[in-house]
Amino acid sequence: MIRVLVAEDQSAVRAGLVLILRSAPDVEVVGEAGDGERAVALARELRPDLVLMDVQMPRLDGVSATRQVVAEGLADVLVLTTFDLDEYVFGALRAGASGFLLKNTDAKDLLEAVRTVARGEGLIAPAVTRRLIAEFAAGPVREPSADPSVLNSLTRREREVLSCLGEGLSNAEIAVRLEMAEATVKTHVSRLLGKLELRSRVQAAVLAQELGV
Repeated sequence: MIRVLVAEDQSAVRAGLVLILRSAPDVEVVGEAGDGERAVALARELRPDLVLMDVQMPRLDGVSATRQVVAEGLADVLVLTTFDLDEYVFGALRAGASGFLLKNTDAKDLLEAVRTVARGEGLIAPAVTRRLIAEFAAGPVREPSADPSVLNSLTRREREVLSCLGEGLSNAEIAVRLEMAEATVKTHVSRLLGKLELRSRVQAAVLAQELGV
């Protein structure tokens, strides 16, 4: 069972999200928050598997709330965003969010995104992937670690896995591509994230694109 905390300040939107999530037999909504401070407090109290986090909320915005939740190791964070709020996406990425989803995503894709992130795999809504990577690499928001020399610490296999992450492949897809067990892929992902000092595989995917791995 995937335990989810929903953080969204608009009550109608929050109710809709909760309704969708509760329709799935493998998802349990353990709490609801209408602002960022409440989201962090509930994450500390309830320790959900995942926080579905809106970026624009009162008292504490979703990016700051994401930063606290991730830094304290409370849960994975799947951020809800809109197409015209790239600065929030960048901020959430640096804060360690595991995924980014558009608010107009349909119910089926929302549930699949929750399952994907809960499995430990990053996710960026296809509609924002290309724009996110292009602007992240070109603008002043570029990660300071984006120096090709950071890759020197990786083994050949880890570089191959990083390249696959840059293509947006899941662990299962990487396993097929590189002809290895999925558990081995997870191990490689964990190790390369540690070596590159990254918080999520989404950050690794952007880094791979930025460096042309």
